[in-house]
Amino acid sequence: MFLKGSRCYTDKCSISRRNYAPGQNGQKKKKLSEYGTQLREKQKTKAYYGVSEKQFRKYFEMASNMRGVTGEVLLQLLESRLDNVIYRLGFGSSRAQARMLVTHGAFEVNGHKVDIPSYLVKAGDVISVREIRKDNKAIQANVEENAARPVPAWLEKDAEKLSGKVVRLAAREDVDLPVEEHLIVELYSK
Repeated sequence: MFLKGSRCYTDKCSISRRNYAPGQNGQKKKKLSEYGTQLREKQKTKAYYGVSEKQFRKYFEMASNMRGVTGEVLLQLLESRLDNVIYRLGFGSSRAQARMLVTHGAFEVNGHKVDIPSYLVKAGDVISVREIRKDNKAIQANVEENAARPVPAWLEKDAEKLSGKVVRLAAREDVDLPVEEHLIVELYSK
């Protein structure tokens, strides 16, 4: 969930160095069932993107009705949420903060104010900070703090104008989260 901040982008991340629970009994691994591993993968993905069970189920239904590999389409839908795009562009320090900024009406898509975090962006959409919010200290601090963080290949960022453009929708290679989407598909297809 990256609650540790910018340290988790380096090799010193405690989550990746010690991949077990804290405490005396943390290293004793209990074998999970097949259902348990699938459920854990789904819960982990929901936590990454900050969506509820109902929203996640809806995205899975949309992905299964679309053309392509269901798991990859599901990740593409989750990546194209407005709050995630704001986070990926570096206007929010976390997905939760990006969600809050969107809810407070700080961004516009193609010149229209959008305050729905689950808004799905399309290829060619231009996302920008609203003129009235350009002097927002939180957004300015996030832009400076995240200047070194790379922007994904499917997005373009203009730091001076505080805007970004969706060049294309995200492919599976663009998603850098450790998600095994085939386990989620297996869980829902039972």
